[in-house]
Amino acid sequence: MEDVIVIEGGRKLNGQVRISSSKNATVALIPAAILANGPVTICDVPNISDVESLSELLSALSVNVVRRSRDHIVIDPSEMKNIPLDIPAVSKLRASYYFMGALLGKYKYVKMKMPGGCYLGPRPIDLHLKGFEALGASVEYSHGYYEIKAQELVGTKIFLDIASVGATINIMMASVYAKGRTIIENAAKEPEIIDVATLLNKMGAKIRGAGTGFITIDGVESLSGCFHEIIPDRIEAGTFIIMAAACAEKMTINNIIPQHLESLISKLEEMGIQMSIDVDSITIEETKEIKAVDVQTLPYPGFATDLQQPLTALMTKANGTSSVRETIYPERFKNCFELQKMGAKADVYNASCTITGPTPLYGELVTATDLRCGAALVIAGLMAQGTTTIREVYHIDRGYDGLDEKLKALGAVIYRKQIDEI
Repeated sequence: MEDVIVIEGGRKLNGQVRISSSKNATVALIPAAILANGPVTICDVPNISDVESLSELLSALSVNVVRRSRDHIVIDPSEMKNIPLDIPAVSKLRASYYFMGALLGKYKYVKMKMPGGCYLGPRPIDLHLKGFEALGASVEYSHGYYEIKAQELVGTKIFLDIASVGATINIMMASVYAKGRTIIENAAKEPEIIDVATLLNKMGAKIRGAGTGFITIDGVESLSGCFHEIIPDRIEAGTFIIMAAACAEKMTINNIIPQHLESLISKLEEMGIQMSIDVDSITIEETKEIKAVDVQTLPYPGFATDLQQPLTALMTKANGTSSVRETIYPERFKNCFELQKMGAKADVYNASCTITGPTPLYGELVTATDLRCGAALVIAGLMAQGTTTIREVYHIDRGYDGLDEKLKALGAVIYRKQIDEI
């Protein structure tokens, strides 16, 4: 038997929804907490399956994890043991690679299996490894395991060929205990990097420049516990904003940071979507005529690759031909093939797609091939005539906290059931 999400489409959404904390920040903050020598309290932790996988990894390292409430966790690494990480949780999420930087930084040694996660085409970690080597570590890969070790880590200047979020955070974590100063040039600028640097600085690290392309880290002798609140999830916020543009009469999305969403808001304005923006919320009203738009994904503050798949569902309502050019994950178009099953006129080329609309969508059995494809299919299911059944929903549960309940509160008809595996 397999769990599926069932959506009865055609209902208009109304009301308010509160956005949860950032999934992409959380999966880095939890590994970063083990760099402390005392308890780290993280609040507003989203209820997603990636957090459970990370908790399993912490338990394997003998790190004590206590849930004080539904969304508060205390991570105490005082009894931690640095053992090889080879449990199944490593293969469940790509963010397990953040334990490389954290364990290397703290112990000068880490051994772990190749990290997993959604398949979005080749996603090498060369930049992470080159950064570790620049700090003085040796890297060996054998029989599916990385073994990274150093006599000592020494600060240096590291230029990233690509402004990689994962590499920026991993090098930042590896260098907090390094001798001297580490400089990361062409660093990624995503808000999640600022959030991780904020946590580390609360713990006693000396990091400056996070959120710019030039980050400096001065090594310290020790880090202590602290209290930290996670920033709102800009990708969940963007997903609900797109849902509102596609299906709502009037809907307000609360607990957002509008500056983190400027590239999406700009494109929606270009599409003619009616919006009013407040300090920490945005209200969307039904738009009768939606215009086609061209999108190119880019590193932050450009258009987020994680939002192009949800946006493709909205593009089916737009007048004319819209296009998406993907510069970060060229194979991130499996959602288009699923949307075709529902009636979309979507054509996929090399690292790009075109969607011609407006075309009505019809309920169908579809598959969430990855996390953001799942989000696109939820939006499509809300728009479609008839009933949509989404398979492999564990991908959706990796990154969206309480998606079903939030949509039900807005007036959607959505539920889960089990079906025979196909």
